[in-house]
Amino acid sequence: MKRRIAREKALQALYQIDISGTEPAEAIEFVLEDQKADLFLQNLVEGTLKNLQEIDQEISKHLENWSIDRLSKVDVNILRLAIYEIKFSIDVPENVAINEAIEVAKKFGDDKSGKFINGILSKVKGE
Repeated sequence: MKRRIAREKALQALYQIDISGTEPAEAIEFVLEDQKADLFLQNLVEGTLKNLQEIDQEISKHLENWSIDRLSKVDVNILRLAIYEIKFSIDVPENVAINEAIEVAKKFGDDKSGKFINGILSKVKGE
């Protein structure tokens, strides 16, 4: 599975977990749709969930006059994935994580998601 596809599937799994409280393994299995399991996808989902509190603090720190609760669930989960890759993944360069997040946001978010995601992640990278 290509990494872009794995990121999209990870977003879908995290969204499902966030909305309905589905167990991670079940959410991953659901988004795979009978495709072969993917270690990168599994690491993205599990790593993001493992570090969720720290990741959400990082998001909140960079929001101006907003709280994380007011953001769309899609945007929040794209940010969570990207921040996991930036802060905790050793094999993904920061710029790649940011560019991939922007592309995923263009596909799954609204008209302003890409720009918003870029703004927050640029602040995270600048630390």
